Amino acid sequence: MIEVFVAGAGLLGPGLAGWKASVPVLTGNQPLLAEPPALPPPALLAPNERRRTGIVVRLALAVAAEAADMAGVPPAAMTSVFASADGDGALIHAILEQLARPEPQVSPTQFHNSVHNAAAGYWSIGTGANRAAICLGCGGATAAAALLRAGAEVAAEGAPVLLCLYDAPMPEPLSRVRPNRFSFGAALVLASRPGPRTLGRLRLDWRCDPTDAPSVPRLPALLPLHAENPAAGLLPVLETLAGGTACVLALPLLDGQVVVEVAP
Repeated sequence: MIEVFVAGAGLLGPGLAGWKASVPVLTGNQPLLAEPPALPPPALLAPNERRRTGIVVRLALAVAAEAADMAGVPPAAMTSVFASADGDGALIHAILEQLARPEPQVSPTQFHNSVHNAAAGYWSIGTGANRAAICLGCGGATAAAALLRAGAEVAAEGAPVLLCLYDAPMPEPLSRVRPNRFSFGAALVLASRPGPRTLGRLRLDWRCDPTDAPSVPRLPALLPLHAENPAAGLLPVLETLAGGTACVLALPLLDGQVVVEVAP
């Protein structure tokens, strides 16, 4: 079993405007007003790079910066795990449209922003981080896979790790494969020991048998977001952390599951 401590959190989604503002919503003390999240250009990038970023990169960098700031850990001191099931689907759509034309012209900027590790690359550039950045995608199990990978990194290295999850809607016809009406991003800074800012403790265990009762958010208003956006697979963990309660969660991962014991 892997034990880690949550030193900081970042969150952006419909009606979820940052971790601090979202805690009353996640605990059911305020209603969820599902407005699309504001995604300003990332201040950590130089103006030229800032203009090139799309919604997916802005989403990832916003939650990553919030989590790192809350944890008080310099971004350059952390290994990172960036995870997205779909990457920048809107940009892929635009490139495919260009390729379908009689004389295809793909912009170099579009191409370098379309790769799956674009958000991790911009994070490294903007923060000066030169530690390893792992980028992964695992379909609907992306949240579970990323959490397990980040926890394993903390256990192996004993140093803080940034976990960043993000996914955004795709246009037709790609949306027929991945129906998703919502943009959602979440980030956690995971550490090997507790500190003055610790939000909670996670114990992670991989089990090869599939779960009969996968965990879902307790709040009914969050169920559509959880069902459609792969990154929102982390919502049951975020809800429990926000409530400061203990709970055992099961996150499906391929033909098995990641069991997450959450404690204050």
